[in-house]
Amino acid sequence: MRTVLTAFVAGAALACVIAPSVAQKTAIPVTIDNFVFSPERLTVKVGTTVTWTNHDDIPHTVAAKERAFKSKVMDTDESFAFTFATPGEYTYFCSLHPHMTGTIVVEGTAGSGATQ
Repeated sequence: MRTVLTAFVAGAALACVIAPSVAQKTAIPVTIDNFVFSPERLTVKVGTTVTWTNHDDIPHTVAAKERAFKSKVMDTDESFAFTFATPGEYTYFCSLHPHMTGTIVVEGTAGSGATQ
């Protein structure tokens, strides 16, 4: 019985090391450069954090059209992050330069990964 218990405990410990956590979050970068969000359209899973970083020489913002999120004004190399908890399509823009637009599509199942 002791051997079986030891094997069970060892197996459970190994499974914890090998299996990734279901609650593990994914972070996806979006760059702002030359008045463009890149990638302009991004598909992610619920629970994913998207981080926008301004690499332009002038300030920019990130603001969701439906007001789900809004950054402060970001100077060069500053970032803004938002974690998407609800499935849907989020259209966003720079409030200083409204011609700059992007879209995040959030799929309903939790998990890791994203497609561009």
